[in-house]
Amino acid sequence: VQLQESGPGLVKPSQTFSLTCTVSGGSITTSYYSWSWIRQPPGKGLEWMGVIAYDGSTYYSPSLKSRTVISRDTSKNQFSLQLRSVTPEDTAVYYCARGSSWSTDYWGQGTQVTVSS
Repeated sequence: VQLQESGPGLVKPSQTFSLTCTVSGGSITTSYYSWSWIRQPPGKGLEWMGVIAYDGSTYYSPSLKSRTVISRDTSKNQFSLQLRSVTPEDTAVYYCARGSSWSTDYWGQGTQVTVSS
């Protein structure tokens, strides 16, 4: 299984950005896998953001729930992250991964998102 993130590298404060994870070698609808977004701000640890399951159900980190939407396009075998009202504190390397908050196995290489005016 391979995952690849794509999206904008630079976002202005207060804007919304979206990232897409393209999955190959496995279907995002295969029971009972889940697909997560995880980020790592500079100098900090990993932060799990949310997950979309094989059946399309979603669950978000409580700290980000109000600003985050995870969706999917099964025809393209992709899932996406939308983060609203961003601030410089949202600057991070963003990863997509197979799994949930307690266990992941395959990860994308990560994509840098910088929030700056």
